[in-house]
Amino acid sequence: MSESKLAGQFFDAAIGLLQRVRDEEAGPIAEAGTAVADAVADGHRLFAFGAGHSSLPAQDVVYRAGGLALMNFLAVPGTAGVDVMPATLGSALERVDGLAGAVLDSSPAGEGDVLVIISLSGRNALPVEMAMNARALGLKVVGVTSVAYAEETRSRHVSGTFLKDHCDIVIDSKIAVGDAELTADGIDAPFAPASTVVTSAIMQAVMAAAAGSLAARGLEPPLLRSGNVDGGHEWNGRVMAEYRDRIFFRH
Repeated sequence: MSESKLAGQFFDAAIGLLQRVRDEEAGPIAEAGTAVADAVADGHRLFAFGAGHSSLPAQDVVYRAGGLALMNFLAVPGTAGVDVMPATLGSALERVDGLAGAVLDSSPAGEGDVLVIISLSGRNALPVEMAMNARALGLKVVGVTSVAYAEETRSRHVSGTFLKDHCDIVIDSKIAVGDAELTADGIDAPFAPASTVVTSAIMQAVMAAAAGSLAARGLEPPLLRSGNVDGGHEWNGRVMAEYRDRIFFRH
């Protein structure tokens, strides 16, 4: 089997997943967009969290041209991507009890804010406790996760619950357990994960829905422009000045 054929199969798999999410998760995505728009309109704050590779879609909506300026990355030290050595330490930290609560207590997040939590499996202590603690503080929690893990695996949290059990809104990424779309003769392990592609698309879809919801209310969405187009820096400076009390990545 040629490499080009496998590459094409991956694109087909990713496109199929995107179509499923578009068709089957339209309701939760719209609901999440409304929640984000409500927070913006009511003077609240926006946060996104993910650990390991799930941090990539969370970071993708922060300080992003074409994105909402108010979206902030809620960072847990050692879990943002693969920024620790050895990289396996990040996976271990996802199973540490109490870490989520400590991060939330020292963050600016509070009642009325929105927190999007991204976790493919939703089974580790960190995302579960992040959702539990956030809701206890009065945040609205949106979970982006694969519901298949809750059906086919066991929770690693002492409660026996998954991320999806502690969210106000759940968006199912449709990713199969194992996060690998392809198999082939001569390759012993399944390969070609699509979770980042799909989850990043979900996040951008939620932001698009939020922008539309704000515009429908007669409110200008606080969007950033590319710094590589004429006038972009001036536009962004105006937006950041107007909303400086809710933008934390610039401090």
